[in-house]
Amino acid sequence: MPKTVGVIGMGYVGLTLTAALARKGYTVYGVDNSPHVVEALSNGRIHVYEPGVEEAFAEHLGSTIIISDRLPEERLDAAILSVSTPVDLSTGTPNLGNLAAAAEHVAERPETLVVVRSTVPIGTSRKVVLPALTARWGKARLVMAPERTIQGQALRELVELPQVIGGLDEESLQAGVEVFQGLANQIVPVSSLETAEMVKLSNNCHTDLIYAFGNEIALIAEQHGLDPLEVIRATNLDYPRPDLAKPGYVGGGCLSKDPYLMIASTTQRKPYLVGQARALNEQLPAHVAERVVELVRETVGHTEGVRLSVLGWAYKGWPATDDMRGTPIADMMPVFRAVGLTVLGHDPMVTDQIIREYGGEPVSLDKAFDADAMIVINDHPDYRALEVEPRLASSELRVLFDSWRILDEAAIVRHGVRYAGIGYTGKEVVA
Repeated sequence: MPKTVGVIGMGYVGLTLTAALARKGYTVYGVDNSPHVVEALSNGRIHVYEPGVEEAFAEHLGSTIIISDRLPEERLDAAILSVSTPVDLSTGTPNLGNLAAAAEHVAERPETLVVVRSTVPIGTSRKVVLPALTARWGKARLVMAPERTIQGQALRELVELPQVIGGLDEESLQAGVEVFQGLANQIVPVSSLETAEMVKLSNNCHTDLIYAFGNEIALIAEQHGLDPLEVIRATNLDYPRPDLAKPGYVGGGCLSKDPYLMIASTTQRKPYLVGQARALNEQLPAHVAERVVELVRETVGHTEGVRLSVLGWAYKGWPATDDMRGTPIADMMPVFRAVGLTVLGHDPMVTDQIIREYGGEPVSLDKAFDADAMIVINDHPDYRALEVEPRLASSELRVLFDSWRILDEAAIVRHGVRYAGIGYTGKEVVA
């Protein structure tokens, strides 16, 4: 039987969960403390890009999706906490204030099952959420049910990915299973709140590690003038051990934050690998920016006033997103500004206003090729489909840094343009 639930926090996690639950017949009270978010969602204006969410709200808003700044007074089957748990990246310290406030808000209502959906350091559900509930209710039913979707595929993955659930006790666990079995195809009960918390952190830290090793290979190949993609392809081909990842930027709201939450979960001994992998991935954008500057100097002869087009401002291109959290351009712009480059910007998903806020001048894709140099930062399908030959025929482009190696290198070099990529110095252009 479909449930009636409250979802506290209408950021990416809460919004996509609300849409997915409504499509499965749940009645969902979506709650946010931002008047702007409440007003926009109440009128069907979705502030986060994710395929299918806008359509779900158009169909269910006002009937089985109700948006407010507070939970209803009546009893719910569950209250799901999906608020942000930001990290101060200068210190690595997580801020759990939003979660504590959400727990207090739920505790003011009739007793219900409480689900922690936010990503948290191990032990947080028990140490931060549980005391707020027991102080008001005397006892509590509490589960941790982490969100593990990828942006661009969230509504599908909320159903298809196994839903891990850890409970405070057996009663809590069974209640959590009952809530989520109407949404997810597979439920994975685990033995504790802490186990479920660590599952989420393990997923994302492992992904960060995998990407970091691909970037490590690229940086070593760069020192030897080798092609890292050739190395990785040959390494992986018909070899039965785990594949190496291609080099690339690692950003977004999860991978740029969750390793710090894992580190914050430890006491006696800090992790050996998690912090190092994160540091390497965080250093890559600035390293690439410095390489672009070097190439411009070598090819143009100077940097002051040189026009650089940046294609791709969101942190990733596929699945497509407008998310700027952890975007590479944030660490690249100080490098570009310091040497006097004029930065032009294009992204199919990101607004002109955002590009300006980061210091770029928005241009069309055609006008982007009027620049002296170009860097392709993400692999949006529009960029993957680019036919560079006709655009370069009338272009003055001298340098093209293709971060994801998605463009036609031979055609680019044929037009006298210096081509390079992450860890790849490219072939010298013959004048």
